[in-house]
Amino acid sequence: MDRILVIEDNKTLANLMAKKISSKLDFEVDVAYSMSEAKLFLKGYKYFLTLSDLNLPDAPNGEIIDYVLKTGNHVIILTSNIDKSFRKKMFEKNIIDYIHKTGIEDINYIINNIRRLSKNRKHKVLVVDDSVVFRKQMKDMLTNLFFNVITVAHGEEAINILDTTPDISLVLTDYNMPVMNGLELTTQIRKKYKKSELCIIALSGKSDDEEIAMFLKSGANDFIKKPFSKEEFSCRINNSIEALENIHAITNQSIRDFLTGLYNRRYFFKEVEKYFIDAVNNDESFSIAMVDIDDLKKINDTYGHENGDKIIVSLAETLRSETSKDDIVARFGAGEFCMVLKDVSTDKAIDALESIRQKVQNSVTLSDKNQEIKYTISVGIALEHENTLEDTVNEADMHLYTAKENGKNKIEHQ
Repeated sequence: MDRILVIEDNKTLANLMAKKISSKLDFEVDVAYSMSEAKLFLKGYKYFLTLSDLNLPDAPNGEIIDYVLKTGNHVIILTSNIDKSFRKKMFEKNIIDYIHKTGIEDINYIINNIRRLSKNRKHKVLVVDDSVVFRKQMKDMLTNLFFNVITVAHGEEAINILDTTPDISLVLTDYNMPVMNGLELTTQIRKKYKKSELCIIALSGKSDDEEIAMFLKSGANDFIKKPFSKEEFSCRINNSIEALENIHAITNQSIRDFLTGLYNRRYFFKEVEKYFIDAVNNDESFSIAMVDIDDLKKINDTYGHENGDKIIVSLAETLRSETSKDDIVARFGAGEFCMVLKDVSTDKAIDALESIRQKVQNSVTLSDKNQEIKYTISVGIALEHENTLEDTVNEADMHLYTAKENGKNKIEHQ
């Protein structure tokens, strides 16, 4: 588990911060009340983040900040000092943020900040600028915010990177560059990536309203005028990434089943329709299977619906783990699931589903009262495609019905 170090001589405030952070986030929190105590912790552990006061009993002039930075740790300053010139001086150091201590809301802000920084580790950012100095400056700031950073000198290089690294979340591009400028790059990126898939922030030192409008019309999410403050840069970057995450979350909710996290019926037909057409045209062998939990109503009546949901989730996890990453598994309703096994022979499809059937039959799920619940599944397989996807799914469903009629816990196919 990652660790956070709170360095604060006000013991009440320090312990309150530690308690709230550890209760809200998945971090171990250590507390030091002086620089000497902080040194001991920093020698023993590598911290995800340090939250440090500026004025400590044995370091009254902010010496702790330089020491923590020298150890390679990330720093957020906590202070009651509101002097603007001093604040500016602190931001010249490689700190993440400078927070005034005013009340309980500061702790909530800190928690949200930590959560944001932790999520940033999952994101890649592409910096495109022909200035070596500016590329390094932006890379340092972004790395300090825990992003994974790639830098290139012009738009053409950026396009090549995007072609080979499709999981980039954000592109930061300068306007004036050789080979391909930032506006041309933005236009090219938007031909392939929607705003909901990738953020673009444009930067320029010679910006006017017309230039900003051109970038935004071409698909940029935001525009930053050079020179900019570290705080403005951090806020705009984090806001753009958070907006992207929110869009992904909403999209995910619309295509996922709320209980199991598998795809829902609507997404299944939308996504598999494209695959079905391509697979048929390319003569690719695939199978579609309908899977249903036997006697789910009886399980619900005997153990309660909450334990029935446990069975549904258990089967979903089995189907997910026993299929390849390219296969598609969706929950159609209650205990019914539909699967597409891609690029497999009929024999391998039958073997894979028989293995799943046996694994389910031999599994045990514990109820909320620690009772052992055993269950089985019936499976219907369409080994050959019909004229349409819907007809092929109906074919699999018909074989599922036959499996139920023939005693359940069986696999039926043509």
